[in-house]
Amino acid sequence: MKQLTMPLTALALFTLGGCVTNSDLDVVRRDLDELKNRQFQVEKEVGGVRTEATARIESSFKDLDTERAGVRKGLADLQAAMDGIKVDMQVLAGKVDDVGLAAKKPGDDLILLREDLERRLTAFDQRLAKAETGIEALQKKVAEQAPSPKETEKPTPEALYQKGLDAYRAGNYGVARESFTRFLEQHPKHELAANARYWTGETYYSEKKFEQAILEFQEVIKNYPGKEKVPAAMLKQAAAFSEIGDAKSARFVLRKLADDYPSSEEAKRAKDRLKELK
Repeated sequence: MKQLTMPLTALALFTLGGCVTNSDLDVVRRDLDELKNRQFQVEKEVGGVRTEATARIESSFKDLDTERAGVRKGLADLQAAMDGIKVDMQVLAGKVDDVGLAAKKPGDDLILLREDLERRLTAFDQRLAKAETGIEALQKKVAEQAPSPKETEKPTPEALYQKGLDAYRAGNYGVARESFTRFLEQHPKHELAANARYWTGETYYSEKKFEQAILEFQEVIKNYPGKEKVPAAMLKQAAAFSEIGDAKSARFVLRKLADDYPSSEEAKRAKDRLKELK
């Protein structure tokens, strides 16, 4: 528009001057026509650019819609896959439950009882370990105190064992247990070691600490096979199981006592006890 204004201004000046010729008018007309053509061409090019830009924008929106549709489809497929996995997990959980129920069906009672007893003994062992930690801390404090001259004299194994037995019979179960523990620490291979372990279990039983008693009697059964205190330990272990309401484990121990030591006095008592538990 600025270029078109200049020839018009020139034409006005020529007209006002009164000296405009036909040749001059022709030049001005040609310039006007050229400018119009240029303006038309520019407008045409601008229109083309606008059309192309509009087409590209529309194409971009279409591509974006296509990508969105693809993402939605991918999300839907992923959700469907996750739903399928959840269903499979529920089915698997149901199968696990079925297996668990099948395992509870009656089978070899002796094997099941043995496994159950071992699990209980493991649990008891863990509890005993905690208790022993506290006992060790207490013993450490006692050891830090200066011993009297009599305490520095190391007693014979038999004297130490008898001290524990006397304390047990007098009802001093803590003192008795300390003596038997010292005996076992100092003389683990002594012929009275099984007896010392058995009477340690008796101290717990007398204090109604039946779980610790069960573990102590198990030590006798496990570590001193063939010793005369083993049947007594089994009989008392069964009694401790009964005290905590575990009749199943009590029956198992009594049956094993009757089978492994049939000629012992404890085996006869075990059979009588089995009749009472039925």
